[in-house]
Amino acid sequence: MKLITATNYSDMSRIATEIILKRIKSSDKLTLGLATGSTPIETYQYMIEDYQQNKTDYHHVTTFNLDEYVGVGPTDRTSYYYFMKSKLFDHIHIPREQTHIPNGLANNLEDECSYYENKIKNQGGIDLQLLGLGSNGHIGFNEPGTNFDIKTHVEQLTEATRSANARFFDSLEEVPTHAITMGISTILQSNEILLLVSGEKKSSALTKLLKDTKLDPSFPASSLHNHPNVTIVADQEALQYANLT
Repeated sequence: MKLITATNYSDMSRIATEIILKRIKSSDKLTLGLATGSTPIETYQYMIEDYQQNKTDYHHVTTFNLDEYVGVGPTDRTSYYYFMKSKLFDHIHIPREQTHIPNGLANNLEDECSYYENKIKNQGGIDLQLLGLGSNGHIGFNEPGTNFDIKTHVEQLTEATRSANARFFDSLEEVPTHAITMGISTILQSNEILLLVSGEKKSSALTKLLKDTKLDPSFPASSLHNHPNVTIVADQEALQYANLT
């Protein structure tokens, strides 16, 4: 793993944007895996600002999002479809048919998972996967105890994850109990992984990831030690307990 230290959240976001834009501008065809939640918001804002200033071309870019809530439709303001449109896609002129997010309203969720997995495979896999780190070590919505061999699937969310995401809803009761997520196996098949970590609340999880290389299903992020090309960009608050020097 390569670790890049950022001074704060904005600096982390700027560094992440530079890495992503370098891949976009140096490729004729690129498939990005994208994340949601608080962590990548400013990265997406920097990407929008770059587009406004430089008109970076996205017509050769295809995207696959990590996950979507089960039972939440694309017009719902709490859906990740809505999040991606409002935070990025509506502002960079990427062809809509080249953006992919699981369908949380699918009649058959298992078929939707297989369909999504096959779409990624048929695209040739993901070139650069953007990830955040859950405070319990989850990546995507792969909660503690998830098998490292699993592909895109429906995951039951822990109460810790639901509580962490309640800030996006009117109440904890409104937070869905399940989500479709890329599996750990799917994530690890990406050519390159970019993990963003910010804030004191993520410090314990980041410290465990950096100091303990043991593969442990109770800590899903440990699976990243099985990947040969992982870059972590973390700010000082997230690194405060790591004591790497």
